[in-house]
Amino acid sequence: MAITLINPEGLPEIDVYRQVAIASGSRTVFTAGQVAWDADGVTVGAGDLAAQVEQCYLNVATALAAAGATLADTAKLTAYVVDWTPDKMAQFMEGVARAARKLGTVPAAPATLVGVQALDVPDHLVEIEAVAVVE
Repeated sequence: MAITLINPEGLPEIDVYRQVAIASGSRTVFTAGQVAWDADGVTVGAGDLAAQVEQCYLNVATALAAAGATLADTAKLTAYVVDWTPDKMAQFMEGVARAARKLGTVPAAPATLVGVQALDVPDHLVEIEAVAVVE
């Protein structure tokens, strides 16, 4: 694998991601922010954060696969969540868990979650982008 994930001493160990990704591959893959659209551009899970997070991760995986990468090759994930408050974390993590079960992998790359006022389409509650490195 081109990515090694670590939690260095002196930083908190977070269950759902690692603090650092070390990339040793030769190709870098950047995805556009993926929203909860199906292949036809129809929003999946209107009003349901968990369903939209799940679809976003499935779309990220599809985008990465087109470049010969997987979530295991991911060096960085960024999620933008509309009207974020900490009480939404359980819904967010439920969506991650659903996607992980379908994909057979847990997206554990370093991650940033950013609360935003709005996204491109009013029905979209979350957008997720990835940076991956492959050999």
